Amino acid sequence: MADPLDLGRPDDAVGRLIALALDEDVGPGDRTAEACVAVDAFGAGLIFAKEALAVSGVAAAARVFRALDPDCYLEPLKREGDAADPGEGVLRVRGHLRSILTAERTALNLLQRLCGVATLTRRYVQALEGTKTRLLDTRKTTPGLRTLEKAAVRAGGGHNHRGALFDGILVKDNHAAAAGSVGEAVRRARAQAHPLLLVEAEVSTPQQIDEALAAGAQMLLLDNLGDEELRSAVRQVAGRVPLEASGGMTLDRLPRVAATGVDFVSVGALTHSAPAVDLSLLVEGA
Repeated sequence: MADPLDLGRPDDAVGRLIALALDEDVGPGDRTAEACVAVDAFGAGLIFAKEALAVSGVAAAARVFRALDPDCYLEPLKREGDAADPGEGVLRVRGHLRSILTAERTALNLLQRLCGVATLTRRYVQALEGTKTRLLDTRKTTPGLRTLEKAAVRAGGGHNHRGALFDGILVKDNHAAAAGSVGEAVRRARAQAHPLLLVEAEVSTPQQIDEALAAGAQMLLLDNLGDEELRSAVRQVAGRVPLEASGGMTLDRLPRVAATGVDFVSVGALTHSAPAVDLSLLVEGA
């Protein structure tokens, strides 16, 4: 029977990550499972939520089990972005019990992390409901987990900023310092950039806003500005380019920031500070 999941290729980025994680945890063998579980024992394991959460990473967790038991059957009980209440199943795996128990911690580590990102993102999205402002993530991701963490942001209802350094230009303060000014940095970026590559500039003063716009910036990141400063920047730009607010974006502040009229808020905490959620695996039978 075909799996109702897209598991990708074993040699893709997620596959390589899983291989590294299993090598770290299993090494030459799972001594406990080898001692306690018969080699020919079969059964099922159910991963279930122990708290309310938003789901992300089911396919990645499933791939951990498949890496150790190529013949196991994987049954997703929740899809990306679904809500799960305490006690609800998220993923069931059927196959060799040794493999299920050996894969358990690595699979749970991934799933708890990714569901945590999706769950926190959903809270931020809910804080922006009823406004035009959209939520963006950042590149402040766990090394090696960026693709999965950005997918978790989408599952939580957020949107992705640039995925990596190669797919967007963001002129920040250090680039401006190296070039001599934000305006000169933007001019250099526009001269080098592919026509379809967005050039965004980080600004923090009215003078920098004027410089960046005059040089051809296509989007502005308003860095660490207060609410009134954001409101003033929105008036100054007057809709000429989209505006992103960043820095100090707490849940309770988001409605006030959205009321200033900015188009986006970016929140590094979605990925660098999301707490893992509580999931567990229960063996259902042998």
